[in-house]
Amino acid sequence: MLVDGMALLFRGFFATSYRGQFMLNKSGVPTNGIYGFLRYFINAFQTFQPTHVICCWDMGSKTFRTELFDAYKGNRDEPPTELIPQFDLIKSVVEALEVPNVGIKGYEADDCIGTLAKQLQVEADVIILTGDQDILQLVDERVSVAIMRKGHGNYAVYTPESFLEEKGIVPPQMIDLKGLMGDTSDNYPGVKGIGEKTALKLLQEHGSIDGILDNLDKLSKSIRSKIETDLDMLHLSRRLATIHCEAPITCSLEEALWTFDSSQALERLRAIDCDHMAKLVQVS
Repeated sequence: MLVDGMALLFRGFFATSYRGQFMLNKSGVPTNGIYGFLRYFINAFQTFQPTHVICCWDMGSKTFRTELFDAYKGNRDEPPTELIPQFDLIKSVVEALEVPNVGIKGYEADDCIGTLAKQLQVEADVIILTGDQDILQLVDERVSVAIMRKGHGNYAVYTPESFLEEKGIVPPQMIDLKGLMGDTSDNYPGVKGIGEKTALKLLQEHGSIDGILDNLDKLSKSIRSKIETDLDMLHLSRRLATIHCEAPITCSLEEALWTFDSSQALERLRAIDCDHMAKLVQVS
């Protein structure tokens, strides 16, 4: 199981902080995001029962994508003050659970997940735990994606078959879908005036952005004009949407084998002042 650590941490934080009340450890450091992370993590482990686990992280806001497009994710607010000290502490908690942390500067967690999925699917079936629809482009015969939905323990699990049935396209076409329609969450526009419905129709008819461009003369005058006007942004948006699966990282199956020892984990949690999370670990 490849875990999108940022997705779980942010979800855990906002699910428990909306009332302005924060769980603190004995040192006064907020830990509500970490506590939420652990609840999601333990539920996913109990649900999918993986033998191996790796947790992937963003390593700062500057990546090769921000170099390509300054405004990439530029619409996002700064993390809440109470969440900032939890970024480092959560990695210590994950280490206490004997799960490898993986991340590298210049790349996003998605790129680490994509790289490891490609490496490890040769040896094992892989499930990716995330809340991010972008990762659906990685779905393959040996790679499934579990999207966390609203409500604890609620997942939408995608395989190539279920993805095709729901979306009407195959997983790699997700890249071109985002290239055409853009992504408001990541703040890149795609082609102005083309939404998901039109983008899906174009891909179902022509297969890819390249196929669409080869058949511009067959498109309506309106659609053709929109694409020609935003051609450079179309290509850039496709690059921004593409998960880079050759990041300079590796983590072997041997390193990822989860040999969980609850007593040892409790000792480590106490050592980093997170002993108030002991009940969660003991229940798991």
